[in-house]
Amino acid sequence: MKKRAVTLLLCLALAVLSVLRAYADDTVAGQEITPAGPGAFDVPCAAAILIDEDSGTVLYEKNADEARHIASITKVMTLLLTFEALEAGKISLEDYVPVSEHAYSMGGSQIWLEPGEQMTLNDMLKAICISSANDAAVAVAEFVGGSEPAFVDMMNQRAAQLGMTATHFENACGLDAETHLSTARDVATMSREMLLHHTEVRDYCSIWMDSLRDGATQLVNTNKLLKSYSGITGLKTGTTSKAGVCITASAERNGLRLIAVVLGSASGKERFAAATALLDYGFANYESVAAQLPENAPESLPVLRGTAGAVALQYDAPQRCLMPKGQGSALTVEVQLPENLPAPVAAGDAVGTIRLMNGDSELQWFSVTAAQDVEALSFGYCLAELARSLVLYGE
Repeated sequence: MKKRAVTLLLCLALAVLSVLRAYADDTVAGQEITPAGPGAFDVPCAAAILIDEDSGTVLYEKNADEARHIASITKVMTLLLTFEALEAGKISLEDYVPVSEHAYSMGGSQIWLEPGEQMTLNDMLKAICISSANDAAVAVAEFVGGSEPAFVDMMNQRAAQLGMTATHFENACGLDAETHLSTARDVATMSREMLLHHTEVRDYCSIWMDSLRDGATQLVNTNKLLKSYSGITGLKTGTTSKAGVCITASAERNGLRLIAVVLGSASGKERFAAATALLDYGFANYESVAAQLPENAPESLPVLRGTAGAVALQYDAPQRCLMPKGQGSALTVEVQLPENLPAPVAAGDAVGTIRLMNGDSELQWFSVTAAQDVEALSFGYCLAELARSLVLYGE
């Protein structure tokens, strides 16, 4: 009975330790940076958030989890799925996108597509990114998904994959619909995914003026920050009666890349003022610092009693680190590794840690992982190696 009680206590202790470790794994990856809020400074909008693009660290938030209509910022998800289809080789920029009666019927911002008209995907993307054309967005959605409802299903599935738990899409262009809702935090999440993995979107979103149909249709960018804000790289504006005036704005200076989301402003002037204030705050208070591994960081570790004498290492840490402005020189990178590893070792196993330090304070830590499998020595393996050696020696 006593033995059973001890066993139960040990099991309970292990369970508690696993929970604590899981909690640690969830928290250590984040920076020890407390987001500012309206108490520090306010911006003229209903909801907002400012994040560091590289790490996702939140630097400012205001009603960031409030569900709201987001107007044409919806098109960030439409663009994301389109660029993912391009990357997968399912479509190409030279493909001609047909225009259906449904796409033609879209109101709001448009390039006046006609049923039966065809335009290259490249030109459709220009129309979406520069002029926020609803008809082009729906035509592209139908081209990528087969129909707009099928594409909307893809949008909602992708949102779930990205952890956008408060988002539901009903269309591909952002026209007001009762349950077509998102939050500033979710918009920042999909904007970050787009900018991190499909940087070509910046080439489209940074165009101030262009034309289609051999110059017959003029395009002027709806993001006026392109003309007024240093370092602006995108991303998307939006305006409807229910959403108000919105923007997800990206900018870069000296390696620091920021995303500011503004929802529910009363006017275009206030929208751009809010985005400017958020970006100014980020650039004034933070910097992006190169996080370089020590020169003596080993490329491999010895393996004891393994089928290989060493295992290659993978350093899973970012190349840059977000720091309070002026503290970049205090950043150091520490690598902690054992002298050797016992076999077996599986690819992806955590074998050490990388610690990003600000003086004596730990900012973040990341795992050093094994880059390959190394099996443990066995009688069968040793016998096979002996036989192989005898054959080679005999030759």
